[in-house]
Amino acid sequence: MNQIHRHNVRTALICAALFAIACGKDTKSADTGATASAERKSEGKQEEKGDTIVVEAYSDANGSYYKPSEVVAEKGDVIRFKLKLGVHNVHFLPDSNPGKTGLPPASDMLQLPDQTYDVKVNFEKGRYYFQCDPHVALGMKGHLTVKD
Repeated sequence: MNQIHRHNVRTALICAALFAIACGKDTKSADTGATASAERKSEGKQEEKGDTIVVEAYSDANGSYYKPSEVVAEKGDVIRFKLKLGVHNVHFLPDSNPGKTGLPPASDMLQLPDQTYDVKVNFEKGRYYFQCDPHVALGMKGHLTVKD
């Protein structure tokens, strides 16, 4: 094999390995923030309190949307954003949540079916706005209400 061919093969193998590693990481977490409220599940871990609330993200014949888009949670809950169809992110914009602190950064894009992004609800009592950055103009937004 010539030098250039070996270099190309090595580069292809490295790229394939990095892709495999990246695809294996399908769950992201944020220690602050919150969202969701349709499906509530107890985590079953005694050391952790709170429910896991699943919010699904879609792009289909009905549009681009979160299901549910109105979420009610309590401190200690975890909001699990789960990709169903399309490519989406979750963003609690500081400009749209004036005076609110501890907001998580925008998530990476969820690209693989059933990929998730977890947000632990550490927010103070109140109402919080979130959106999918690429689809907000299509109405992909929601609200989280944190109760006492």
